[in-house]
Amino acid sequence: MELNDLITSVNDALWAYVLIGALVGCGLWFTWCTRFVQFRMVGEMFRLLTDSAVDTASGVGSERKHISSFQAFAVSVATRVGTGNLAGVASAIAIGGPGAVFWMWVIALVGSATAFVESTLAQLFKQKHQDSFIGGPAYYIQRGLHQRWMAVLFAVLITCQFGLSNNSIQANTICGAMQEAFGWSPAWVGVVLAALGLFIVFGGIQRIARVSSILVPVMAIGYVALAVVVIVMNVEQIPHVLKVIVLDAFGIQQVAGGGLGATIMYGVKRGLFSNEAGEGSAPNVAATAAVSHPVKQGLIQALGVFTDTLIVCSCTAFIILISGLYDVPELNGIALTQSALQSEVGSLGPVFVAIAIFLFAFSSIIGNYYYGEANIRFITSNARVMTAYRICSAGVMVIFGALASFELVWNIVDFFMAFLTACNLVAIVLLGRYAFRLLDDYRQQKRRGIKEPTFHRSQFPELEKDLECWE
Repeated sequence: MELNDLITSVNDALWAYVLIGALVGCGLWFTWCTRFVQFRMVGEMFRLLTDSAVDTASGVGSERKHISSFQAFAVSVATRVGTGNLAGVASAIAIGGPGAVFWMWVIALVGSATAFVESTLAQLFKQKHQDSFIGGPAYYIQRGLHQRWMAVLFAVLITCQFGLSNNSIQANTICGAMQEAFGWSPAWVGVVLAALGLFIVFGGIQRIARVSSILVPVMAIGYVALAVVVIVMNVEQIPHVLKVIVLDAFGIQQVAGGGLGATIMYGVKRGLFSNEAGEGSAPNVAATAAVSHPVKQGLIQALGVFTDTLIVCSCTAFIILISGLYDVPELNGIALTQSALQSEVGSLGPVFVAIAIFLFAFSSIIGNYYYGEANIRFITSNARVMTAYRICSAGVMVIFGALASFELVWNIVDFFMAFLTACNLVAIVLLGRYAFRLLDDYRQQKRRGIKEPTFHRSQFPELEKDLECWE
């Protein structure tokens, strides 16, 4: 049995028998325990986007260099929007059929409650770091569960997932898009990407990060706007598209793919890859925000899941389904998205997608690298380890992704994503009661007419020695 076939078999077993049930089960449990927070507090989510940064360590203003709720929201959306939205959605439809889109929506609606819990916990257990905050699952596992081994395990898994295997996905997608649009060799594109990546992670991040922070949101807005134009031009097809999605989702009308099981599995897998709800990545960003109450960032991150899947992923899905190219065997991943867009707007479609995916995926390479770096620093401060990681993350894995097959890189990502998600779900199930208590406190303060609820660590006396902030 070849390596790719072996990984595929393991992945199918993990996702079919463990992860799908765990993700949906946890999402439903958190939805019930939070009394449907992701639906009842949508208005509050949007209101919080205008919040300014508040120093939760000292309780005074924002003299230090903290980021606001909106900035944390923008960063998390920037890391979510990208390969998963353009190539991942196409892969889900090509392999699992149109019904996979329905299950992507389900995992987003249910998973947003999970995103709320994990990000609220990241805020609660965050730590001071130079002139900002730092935190995430490794920190709330160590501080909340007092299980150093489990925290280290998570740090290792997220480094393998984001810092290594995810970067191969980004490179593979960029190379595929460039080859489809311009005919460029994946090998040479991979070498250039690796050179740029190594240059950035070894010292040039500030300038290029500033440029990316402008270009990526602009490109994201441009992509959504183009998708809306395509949908409006074909508005008469939308009822048919929705009908195909729903019928295929329950196996009533299998238009493509390998049956109902494949439809659900690929919808959930690609939905999780895109919105990251429950995976444990977004809490690393959520912990950096300076807010007056942990619940605020939990609500913001729940909104991020909606934005990613229900808006951006749906745009890609509608373009592909309107084009009718989803059942062409030769098309998969980014090539399917490019071909679908070409059929609607002409030859500029593949070029636009190639430029968009370069900006999205290359910024994700840098973001993924820093997820890994932050978690390696949680384990060790050894400079040699960090240097080796930088070379592997931005160099070796980028070139590997450029040369490897589409199926192999996605299988490797699914493999690590399964174990990473399982580790995080165990932690947040055990710690979820703190998020529920925080939400009750937040709602009580709002009912008393307090516009900006606040939290003090003395409210959790059993955790006071474990909470470094919230003085």
